[in-house]
Amino acid sequence: MLATMTYPAMKIVLLACVVVPAVAQQAGSIRRLDGSVISASDAQSLASVELKADGVTGAQIAILNHGHLVWSYAYGLRDVAKNLPMTTDTNVWAASITKAVFATWVMRQVEEGKLNLDEPVAKMLPRPLNEYERYEVSGTELMKDPRWAQVTPRMLLSHTSGFANFRELEPDGKIHIHFTPGTRFAYSGEGLNLLQFVLEQTMGITIDHAMAEDIFKPLGMMQTGMVWQPSFDENAGMRYDAKGKLIGPTHRTDSKAAGSMTTSAHDLALFLRALLAKKIVNASTEKEMFTEQIAIHATHQFPPFEVSTGNDGERVGLGYALGWGVLTHTKYGPAFFKEGHGDGAENYAICFERSGDCMIVLTNSDNGELAFRPLAEGLFGDTVTPWIWEGYTREQVLHNEEHTK
Repeated sequence: MLATMTYPAMKIVLLACVVVPAVAQQAGSIRRLDGSVISASDAQSLASVELKADGVTGAQIAILNHGHLVWSYAYGLRDVAKNLPMTTDTNVWAASITKAVFATWVMRQVEEGKLNLDEPVAKMLPRPLNEYERYEVSGTELMKDPRWAQVTPRMLLSHTSGFANFRELEPDGKIHIHFTPGTRFAYSGEGLNLLQFVLEQTMGITIDHAMAEDIFKPLGMMQTGMVWQPSFDENAGMRYDAKGKLIGPTHRTDSKAAGSMTTSAHDLALFLRALLAKKIVNASTEKEMFTEQIAIHATHQFPPFEVSTGNDGERVGLGYALGWGVLTHTKYGPAFFKEGHGDGAENYAICFERSGDCMIVLTNSDNGELAFRPLAEGLFGDTVTPWIWEGYTREQVLHNEEHTK
């Protein structure tokens, strides 16, 4: 029904269905995935002890049961120098969670007949890629490779294009295709940014405006934007490294599908609630978005071209869909998830489709990942996330911190 509505009508329906005052959504307990229950007070105690022990500067947590927000909690500080507390509405950097929200917007375009996921992007562009200033050098390099003609939006969304994560990580700083597109998974933010560029050129839009009009504003996501908004200033989170040293604010002025979005736990809860209720895309579109495109057998997600294999992901059916990671056969049913990792921003969100249970963790600290597993298991009962593949075991996080000093 929503796909045929005018924008104002859709906005009214979405607001009526989704925007509920946060206080009214609070409940006295959380139902974990295994059916056990933890009280709100015990959940707060567990979270605060864990986050303090891990040296996390500030964090926001939100949990949904049956698609409704039942508990949210803010810990620590959003600004240490000013002694300002973190809140569940504090604007923080979403980092790569941006990719999943962007992918959801892309699927709206597919639903409305504006995009064919399987049309090669080279054919979509009005001009050859190297005739655009942003891709003058890399576009020329890509066009020398006959596999460039095979790359589609589906491949870019599912991280199967063959690109490195970003061109800056290549020895020559150019975009290259490392394997036959569509044949394996290798995480690539470069691919999402390329898809954004193609859509902006072919649709005559800017992603920051389009996503705000189509998703953020209708859902009442007042603390969310692909670029920085002056209205965020009043409740914005600074970013901090593993030793608590200030990194700085997040004031992105150039929208990037790979990771420019800032948001809050409250806003992401609104987004996931609407998504589960089929208020952003319809049921068939959502099913396609969460359908596995490629199975993942690698031991770790990073580095992207790692060839070793492990069973951490295989036991839960780890794969990638369109913009989202998926677990296809856990004991709690299928799940979809997305991480976000950047300097002073470590985030994780996961939802289980059958129960409508979700957990969101946003932090403004390089120590955030230390808390993900204890929080997910203790508060939510999530014992199925492939922690080793994610790099979220305590040993892996501490090892990574040591090697990035």
